[in-house]
Amino acid sequence: MTIQELAERSERVLAEVERAVVGKREALELVLLGLLADGHVLIEDFPGLAKTLIARAFSQVTSIGFTRIQFTPDLMPSDVTGSSIFNQRESDFEFRAGPIFTNLLLADEINRAPPKTQAALLEAMQERQVTIEGETRQLERPFLVLATQNPIEYEGTYPLPEAQLDRFLLRIGVGYPGREEEWDVLERRLERAADEIELEPVVGREELLEMQAAVEQVHVDRSVGLYIVDLVASTRAASGVQVGSSPRGSLALLKLSRCRAALAGRDFVVPEDVKSVAVAALAHRLSLRPELWVQRLRPEDIVADLLDQVPTPKAETEVAPAE
Repeated sequence: MTIQELAERSERVLAEVERAVVGKREALELVLLGLLADGHVLIEDFPGLAKTLIARAFSQVTSIGFTRIQFTPDLMPSDVTGSSIFNQRESDFEFRAGPIFTNLLLADEINRAPPKTQAALLEAMQERQVTIEGETRQLERPFLVLATQNPIEYEGTYPLPEAQLDRFLLRIGVGYPGREEEWDVLERRLERAADEIELEPVVGREELLEMQAAVEQVHVDRSVGLYIVDLVASTRAASGVQVGSSPRGSLALLKLSRCRAALAGRDFVVPEDVKSVAVAALAHRLSLRPELWVQRLRPEDIVADLLDQVPTPKAETEVAPAE
């Protein structure tokens, strides 16, 4: 698959998803970048802003295996991974796979589950495998987690530890729609005369894997690569930051920048690609000093400031696209 074909199919995917999710192009593009980069996405925003709808829409449009887990305080690790059950007919134990054995897993309200259950996702998210009772089982590619959480509820929730937040390739918010966009939502509901909307499949599992592989054709010049390194390194020295981003953040920026370039139909990365995904890729990897929380300064603000401070490579260092 060529970069141009990838860009065309991505546009068709986004256009179909936008039939269900109105006026949120930027957020949808970031989710698609996560899918193309074979990474996990955390969607964090207030209730009722289409977080779950976004995940369901992408599963329908990509026609890959989809499972939803509603995380609750009584959810056990075996409810996620599966367990061995005694088969009386065979007089032996047989493994019953849990909902994690899928292609796209929606972890709804992930911060409602206790840490032990959240940890059950760690190995799967990083290694694409699950170890149960000493036996390791591989997960079928692609394996992608779209997790949601509400930032306003703290009672009965278990905040994700930094180690698990770092497993997510990017964290995004959706935001409230504008006046015209919200009326568009109501108007479309009136026209279809039903709550649910059925989306048409655009790509299949094999095509999605081909799209992920096609991203590897995107070139990254040394100057742009060093810009990524400098940007991530600046988070470790920034004032008020207790712990900056690790090299995993650099790899996340690299992957997402290449996907952003491919989405634009280019086979080379420019600094603007890096800047457009930096906040989503890095903000959740920073731990701020307590005094900054008192000042209501967010990690997103820190990354945005660093984008203005770190020198941007000159345009002449960019690589011309292949004919």
